[in-house]
Amino acid sequence: MAKAKDKDKNERVSCPVGRFFSDLEKATGNKSKFLEHLSRSKLEFLKAVKYLVDDKIEDLEKRGSAKGKKRATKIRVE
Repeated sequence: MAKAKDKDKNERVSCPVGRFFSDLEKATGNKSKFLEHLSRSKLEFLKAVKYLVDDKIEDLEKRGSAKGKKRATKIRVE
């Protein structure tokens, strides 16, 4: 029964990075030091992705506020 649940869990992972971490966990024992480091690296990886997303959100918000401002128009004078 437990193997069926693990198989279902692995089949639901469509993200290649998630699949990579899942396969590494499956290949190692539950009590290994490697698994401890792997868990910490997942956290750091997610924090890095969060930073990229937050940075992009901030950039898009700045662009949006710049569009709302009036721009100077160049007028040709004769």
